[in-house]
Amino acid sequence: MDNVATIFGNPRELFDALFDALPCGVIVVDQDRKIRAANQAFERAVGLEPGAAVGSCEGSAMGCLNAAKPHDHNAAGIEKGCRTCEARQLALSALDLNVRQRGRAHFQITVDGRVEDITLTMAATPFDSDGRRFAIVVIEDIHRLRGLRRPAVGGSIHGMVGNDPKMLALYETVAQVGPLDVPVLILGESGVGKELVANALHAESRRSGRLLVPVNCGALPDGLLESELFGHVRGAFTGAVRDKKGRFQLADGGTILLDEIGELSSQMQVKFLRVLQNGTFERVGDEHTIEVDARVICATNRDLESEVEAGRFRADLYYRLSVVPIVVPPLRERIGDVPDLVEFFLGKIADDTGRDPPLITEEAMSRLKAHRWPGNVRELENAVRFSVIKAQGSPIREEHLPPQVRGARVAQATPSRQQRLDWAVVEGALNATDGNKSEAAKKLGVSRATLYRFLSANPTSS
Repeated sequence: MDNVATIFGNPRELFDALFDALPCGVIVVDQDRKIRAANQAFERAVGLEPGAAVGSCEGSAMGCLNAAKPHDHNAAGIEKGCRTCEARQLALSALDLNVRQRGRAHFQITVDGRVEDITLTMAATPFDSDGRRFAIVVIEDIHRLRGLRRPAVGGSIHGMVGNDPKMLALYETVAQVGPLDVPVLILGESGVGKELVANALHAESRRSGRLLVPVNCGALPDGLLESELFGHVRGAFTGAVRDKKGRFQLADGGTILLDEIGELSSQMQVKFLRVLQNGTFERVGDEHTIEVDARVICATNRDLESEVEAGRFRADLYYRLSVVPIVVPPLRERIGDVPDLVEFFLGKIADDTGRDPPLITEEAMSRLKAHRWPGNVRELENAVRFSVIKAQGSPIREEHLPPQVRGARVAQATPSRQQRLDWAVVEGALNATDGNKSEAAKKLGVSRATLYRFLSANPTSS
């Protein structure tokens, strides 16, 4: 097959053409904190003249983000205010941490005379070239994708799914607490979705346009954890070949999520308490005090009250962390949400594979509902993915479920809702909702998956 040079003569010209033809915005930031390349889609999205972003640094093209005033909107409805600050900051975070970073930037746009929110999702990836460090940031407009995404099943907020009263109360708490700039302690067993709750709190806050920076406090020993949280200066210890920002500094203006907070040692608890009290810290090996403004969200599967009573966790730190405690219920306490969660995961798999959502039999669903789910929602998702693989495109039956789930005892109950459905009743519900299957399922008192299965099993009736 012909190579690029043979066909096009100059691969650089082809690269430039592809760079500008991409439908998403792209910038490249170097180790000197300057933007070295920006494609046309990026310049249009942020309202810059061609070439204006390249070479810019803080105080020039980025200055518009620091002004506390609204920006104008152009005829296409895209805000003219330059968003290079947030894109560039994400690139610098990727360079500092040497890992891929994700973030979002928010606009207010005017469309047909009305103001709407628009969200740009960004991904920054570090790379080396000719001995220099760079980060490439890809920026996508997810506003247009909202109407294409699968509708949320049942009650949901920011990816959390379920209609159980405990979950509805959780959604209400998130909506109430999210905008308040107070520490939150998320409690719950492993696998219940504590990180989803943290993401929802951040999304509901005034800091949603900045980073949510997660840290697993149980994954690192004290020395490395201190450097990870607070950063270090060059020469602070063996291997510290350059200055590095800590997670607290990266979360300045945003939110930091401290997962497994119950694993902190006594020494680290003292250091963390100071940050909570004063918002200040020193990097490892540095004498200069750094001040940050970051909202703190903590999560743990431990009973911190018992840890306080046992003397393993500082009482003053506990009371500062738990201004608002949020308990995420385990799946076994909201087993009625299993069908909605299964449908949600089947939908995710369908989106990933580009195929129609797999069907699941009532017998297999009964087995899933009878399981105790010690691994909670994470275990359920894994079970669904396992079953889809085993089913190989056919409806998921009991024999396709993981062995530990197949062993669950199924209670003998009255005939299923699907079996009790009558076509005349279903047809009436569909007519009353103008064919909206989700609304029809609500009227019938069944899940959307149950209604789809009924319709699939009765094709001649329609």
